[in-house]
Amino acid sequence: MAKPFNDSEREAVYRAIYERRDMRHFVRDPVEPAVLQRLLDAAHHAPSVGFMQPWRIARITDPALRTALHATVESERLATADALGKRREEFMKLKVEGMLECGELLVMALMDGRERHIFGRRTLPEMDLASVACAIQNMWLAARAEGLGMGWVSLFDVDTVRTLLHMPEGARPVAILCLGHVDQFYSEPMLETERWASRMPLAECVFENRWPEDDKAPE
Repeated sequence: MAKPFNDSEREAVYRAIYERRDMRHFVRDPVEPAVLQRLLDAAHHAPSVGFMQPWRIARITDPALRTALHATVESERLATADALGKRREEFMKLKVEGMLECGELLVMALMDGRERHIFGRRTLPEMDLASVACAIQNMWLAARAEGLGMGWVSLFDVDTVRTLLHMPEGARPVAILCLGHVDQFYSEPMLETERWASRMPLAECVFENRWPEDDKAPE
């Protein structure tokens, strides 16, 4: 049988999982190049369906481009607030990104030409997106182990970001990632602290053999 990690190694893995946070508050210090390279390599070693490796990562170093990306996020933030109806004001009080403060800004995208990859995607073409999510999670956990915060921003107009980054036809941005030093990590998810939502009990998410007949999606 395969040998497990020793106790301290195993505890470190679970610690990174449980202490990872979607960070929105950053310290304006640069990320060391060697550390950034380790994080990018961690993302690149994520699992992918059919080993298609659909992730593409754009490092944003142009201040004007960072500002333009922030502008499209701000526009979508306001549109999202309007769409939330009675929760609009509650949403507007939330800090949803740290794009102008973080040391590194990355855009994670799906590559073009994904239709040629059939293995594992014939009936579930969205598995390319699932693979990119695995790469993001790899980077997130590695960042926590390095003492760096990361935040996933999904409030943006897809076509605007595609145009700003000169993406080829078929490529698609998935996430704007804020990465950098933080004063401290949140003790719990910020949206839980702000009482926007709470973590569901594990028992409500795990079924055996069949979907429970009395299970209803939360309203």
